[in-house]
Order: sequence, then structure tokens, then C-alpha cells
Amino acid sequence: MNIHKTTLNRMLLAVGMLLMFVTSCKKEDDEKEESLVPVVYQTILIRTDFGDIRIWLYDQTPQHQANFIKLAGEGFYDSLIFHRVVEDFVIQGGDPEGTGYGGPGYNIPAEIVTSLSHQYGAVGAARLPDNINPDRESNGSQFYIVCDPDGEPSLNTYYTVFGMVFSGMDAVDSIAVVPVDEANNHRPYQNVYMTDVKVEEFTADEMKNQFGFTLP
Repeated sequence: MNIHKTTLNRMLLAVGMLLMFVTSCKKEDDEKEESLVPVVYQTILIRTDFGDIRIWLYDQTPQHQANFIKLAGEGFYDSLIFHRVVEDFVIQGGDPEGTGYGGPGYNIPAEIVTSLSHQYGAVGAARLPDNINPDRESNGSQFYIVCDPDGEPSLNTYYTVFGMVFSGMDAVDSIAVVPVDEANNHRPYQNVYMTDVKVEEFTADEMKNQFGFTLP
């Protein structure tokens, strides 16, 4: 059975491979050689004193995906803190002011996808409440990670979920239990820093072999 190249590539992309058709100039008959080239995916690494946190960014939320990659690549998040920590709920960071009211100076249009839920390890975008933000636009840099093992379904359809932790939930859980000042928006008494945030690239096989993570 003959399969068109485009159709075959679509099938292979589902498993993280791309079929490349290479024409060799050394062969008199201009024979085509075929080779498989792994697709490389951009992910986010957050280093903390509690361990490394690695985040997969969903293609279904392209504006949030591109924005997070851009900010991480520029070093925007380096040395920022998790300013809000609520055990069995979320840890939240990404505010350059460290107060919960700061950001990069812009919002991102909501990309609320019903199939992307607030499961354990989900990464969502913080935002202002509906009464002053009826379009549910996301803060341009603040994000949270769900640390409730049962997830937070009550947040579904209200906030944009744009990623998930595929390695390092042990670090998230350790951060989630640090002592906090509940009267001061659950701010940790001692700052919890994102010491380094950067973009990492992996193939599907590398993520599966190194972290046991299969592409969603």
C-alpha cells in the first residue's frame, strides 16, 4: 500500500518523528534516500533549592506557549519567587514585584480549552477576577502549579491551563508545605526562588527514557 509523504509525516509526528526525503547529488540516477529525523520539543526547566521542575507546554494554547518560551529565553523568571503558596492547592510565581500584582506590562488573551483540566501538576495562568477582567485575560507572566493530588476541578473553564509538570512534582510538593504568612496572601516567610528558568529541548524518546513522560 502506498502512503503519500504528507500523510506519512502526519502519522510519524504523532510519535515524535519526521520523515525526511534527501536527494543525493553523488548518485547518477538521482536516487532518493529516506531517513527519520526526530522532532525536538521545547520545554521549560525551573531550578529551585527544592529541586528541578520541568514543564510541558500545550500546543492547544499557542499564545501562552510562545510567551512562556520567550520570557524564559530572555531570563525574565531568573531569581523571581513563588510569592503565594497554598498547601494542597497551588504554588504561584512569576511576578517581578513579588507581590502578586506585577507582571511584564501586558496580558494574554484567554485560551481556555475544556479538555485541559486542573489536574495534579497542571500549570495555569494567573489573572485578575471577572469583575474587572470579564474576558479572563491572563497575566503576562504569573503562573501557578496545582499541587492538590485530587486536582482543582472548580478552576476549570475559569483559567487558562497551558502546561503540565512532567518531572519534578516532588519539588513542587516540597515547596507547597513551606511555612507561610496566611494573612499576607500565603507568602512564604522565607523566599522560595526560581534560581534559573530556561528552555530545554528534548525528543519524544528522550522524554520517555529520561523522565518516563509520553507526549500527550
